Amino acid sequence: MQEQTTPSDTDISQQPPIEEPEVNFKNGEEITLVRVRFPGNSKSFPFLLGERKFQYGQKVLAMSDRGMDVGYINSFPYKVKFKKEMLPLRPISRNATQEDIEEQKSNVDTQKKAAARCKELAIELNLDMTVTHVELIQFGKKMVFYFNSPGRVDFRELVKKLVAELKMRIELRQIGVRDRVAALGSIGACGLSTCCSTFLKNYGNVSLKLAKNQNLALIPSKINGVCGQVKCCVKYEDDVYTQKRRILPKEGSFIQTKNGDIGKVTKLHLLKEQFDMITDQGMIRRYTKGQYEKSENLPKGWKFPKSFEYVKNETSKVIGIEELSSAQTHSDFLQAAKDKADSISGSNPEVKADKKSNTQEKPVESESSSSSSQDRKKRNRPRKRRNYKKKS
Repeated sequence: MQEQTTPSDTDISQQPPIEEPEVNFKNGEEITLVRVRFPGNSKSFPFLLGERKFQYGQKVLAMSDRGMDVGYINSFPYKVKFKKEMLPLRPISRNATQEDIEEQKSNVDTQKKAAARCKELAIELNLDMTVTHVELIQFGKKMVFYFNSPGRVDFRELVKKLVAELKMRIELRQIGVRDRVAALGSIGACGLSTCCSTFLKNYGNVSLKLAKNQNLALIPSKINGVCGQVKCCVKYEDDVYTQKRRILPKEGSFIQTKNGDIGKVTKLHLLKEQFDMITDQGMIRRYTKGQYEKSENLPKGWKFPKSFEYVKNETSKVIGIEELSSAQTHSDFLQAAKDKADSISGSNPEVKADKKSNTQEKPVESESSSSSSQDRKKRNRPRKRRNYKKKS
């Protein structure tokens, strides 16, 4: 974010220097922090919690980087080890009263009028800038104007006119499109509030490289967010896709599978952990990850054909899926038998004592065999005769 600030000689109020509270913490000492977010600010700030308790979303009065302001708790309490680089650390002043909240609301109309006037002056001065929002801070003694622009803007004349009309300290800051959405807030494509305006500490740093890594369609209306940039949520699952690419061959590489097929990898199905390959016989087949081995070398003198008379698509059948499913079924059966044996021994203390005395383990019967033996016992059990008395 590029910031441009211009001090004014006609400021009518001078703020006293902010006294930093003394922090008597040692390096490595564990401290409890909570994050507070202020309206119009694109990022949250850490504050010392101490022994006080605050609820998520509760409004408080705290010292921000722009003066004392009303904000809200934006995180749950968390513990970190103290470092000198974390200074300055300030505690939360107090809970926001109803008067503080009403005063903050009353500033909204003033901010809207100032933003409208700034837009008019920017048009008169022919400045290439878009005013996004205005923030009134330091209890109405200073006003900050945020704007977007493709390049640097010489707004010295604009500042002079704003100071003459508004009679207060004026500051202009140039921000990016991501910062605008983070400060104002919006609703994303998922139907929830945007991540950057709610819980993200550091947003951005998302490029098309991440979208390509996940095989996403590079359609702007699909991968771009409200700000017009690539969505921040694309970054959340990138580690999973990167891990799955490591167990699969690279697209365009020549490999030999376990069943003996040799060819060129054409497509990866990352979530299914499968890949398509066109063999040297002109067959497009689909394989599981178990059919690929990195150490498998191609035969000497083998060359991939430059053209085929015909190409046959056989991707409806996945090669290696039966072996993978049978291995998974076998492991699930063993795990279920083990869990059943553990549950029986855990619920019956006598069985547990017998197991300790007997070192030889008994084979675990399957559910089908145990159920059939119980049915056999029921059939061989003699039936009881019932004597019915005749009615007189």
